[in-house]
Parts: sequence; C-alpha cells; structure tokens
Amino acid sequence: MQGYNLVVVFNKKADRMLMCERRKDPYKGLSNFVGGKIEANEDGMDAAYRELWEETAITSEDIELVHLMDFTYCLDHCYVEVYVGKLKHDVNVCGDENELYWSTLEHDFFDPTKYAGEGNIGHIMMHVEMAKDFLHL
Repeated sequence: MQGYNLVVVFNKKADRMLMCERRKDPYKGLSNFVGGKIEANEDGMDAAYRELWEETAITSEDIELVHLMDFTYCLDHCYVEVYVGKLKHDVNVCGDENELYWSTLEHDFFDPTKYAGEGNIGHIMMHVEMAKDFLHL
C-alpha cells in the first residue's frame, strides 16, 4: 500500500496557511496542501519533514509538526498521513513543484472547484479547528 502525506503549515500568527496550486494532475489547477509520497521503509514524520523541505524550503528548525490524522483508501491501495504545524518565525518559502501561496482561513475549503481532494481539505480544516488548542494555533 503506497503512503502519501499532506502538511498543513500555518504562519507564525496562525492567521494564514500555506497552500499550493497544483501544476499537474491529479487536481491540476486546484489548491492543496504541500506533501508527497512516503518512500518505502521511511518513517511518516521523516517523510513529512522531507517533503516540506523539498517543496517549500521549510526545515525542522522552522516548524514542529504534529501527526493529526490519516485517511485510508482501500480500493486505491493507498493511505494519506496529515501533519500540522505553525512556523516558529517568518520563513521565505520557495519551491518549483507547485505555485505556493499563503491563504487566509475564511474560505469554503469544501469547494471542489477550488480545492483538491473531494472535500478532504475542508474535513482536515474542521479537525484542525477542533484541535487548535492542542496544536497551539
């Protein structure tokens, strides 16, 4: 079963989160969290930090991630691990995988014409909201 991750990154004030506009399928042109594949025999947390670095230049010195939730897609033979963190300080994000931008939090993240994942972004944001005290947001 192939593993993937999504990383929800909040800025230092926790009033914006890092999103990317996907440049390729699936979900080309839609907004998503950064993330990618978990390599064979790779720890999920290590994979989350690796993907975060590869796609944004954010390091483990810049942010502490918390493993929030997982999705298992039995028919697709894959799973997705979701991590959340808040930047410790301002960081200049950069990457060439997708177009990166800071989104405000007042959106309908369930809108499938704007956000990838058939409503998963909205679902994840609901769980982030429920856990915001634990996540120090």
